[in-house]
Amino acid sequence: MRIDGKLDYLEFPAADIGAVKAFYGQAFGWTFQDYGPTYAAFNEGLDGGFDADPADRSKAPLPVLYATDLEAMQARVEAAGGVILKPIFAFPGGRRFHFRDPAGNELAAWSE
Repeated sequence: MRIDGKLDYLEFPAADIGAVKAFYGQAFGWTFQDYGPTYAAFNEGLDGGFDADPADRSKAPLPVLYATDLEAMQARVEAAGGVILKPIFAFPGGRRFHFRDPAGNELAAWSE
């Protein structure tokens, strides 16, 4: 069951999607669901994926929180002092926004 505000998904940056899939597949037996040429999702305990889009690549993993009400969560993030880096946008599978916490970490929140 998905719970509002709990860690729900983890994205890792990846320069070479084929190489990272081969490594995790070989080393740990992970399997993947491809969503286009630059994204492969995994479901290995905590769901997650690797993002190879050069425009979106960062130097750190992206923790993604689940939101039952995305607009309300964005308002709570802003009210608590978070900085919206990418306002709510649609992606295959739902909608999300990205924000920076007071420590400088980038996170995202998503909803179906």
